[in-house]
Amino acid sequence: MPGIYLGAILFSLAGMIALDLRFGLALRTAPRRTLLAVGLGTVFFLLWDAVGILTGVFVKGHSPLFVGIDLAPHLPLEEVFFLLFLSYLAVVLWTVFERRQAKRDAGSPARVEAEESTS
Repeated sequence: MPGIYLGAILFSLAGMIALDLRFGLALRTAPRRTLLAVGLGTVFFLLWDAVGILTGVFVKGHSPLFVGIDLAPHLPLEEVFFLLFLSYLAVVLWTVFERRQAKRDAGSPARVEAEESTS
């Protein structure tokens, strides 16, 4: 069935956006920075793909799950959306781990002792 792979990527992207907005991770708290990071990440990986395609390292396989639209030789439409999802996932995960680290640092014994000694 053509389009299943693209549909799965878009479904996953929608789920990631929903989680991001629900927990205020990246897009709601810093929309410009998030969109810039995702855009730059996507462009970087597209350039990476272009180099891989030109050197013969990356080739497109055949699958009935692809839509069938190629943006360039060996670059299916689905690849752009996958790279967009990958970049967005990286930004969201970075934010999650950054928040976890901030919570750990705020509750660490060294910080609590330092705050108690200054009061």
